[in-house]
Amino acid sequence: MGGFSIWHILIFAVIVLLLFGGNRFSNMMGDVAKGLKSFKQGMADEDDDKRHRYEEQRRNEPPRQLPREDARAQEPIDVTPRPAEPASPPPPRDDQVR
Repeated sequence: MGGFSIWHILIFAVIVLLLFGGNRFSNMMGDVAKGLKSFKQGMADEDDDKRHRYEEQRRNEPPRQLPREDARAQEPIDVTPRPAEPASPPPPRDDQVR
């Protein structure tokens, strides 16, 4: 049937415990946990180094100026309301005479 059932996994676990013993298996899992912890710490240290280098670079460069496209960009925007234009009459319906 191709897949592992719960019984296959339990039998495999018992065989692993018999071969390696409880104490040795627990020591191996502890070593794996230490390895994962040191890997995560190394990744965090690398990210901190990159962030510090980026912040240092940003502190040393002058602030950037936005490019000015034309003189119109400096004019204030007119926001005064305008009178409403008269609405055009609706188109005649089909049942009305034109």
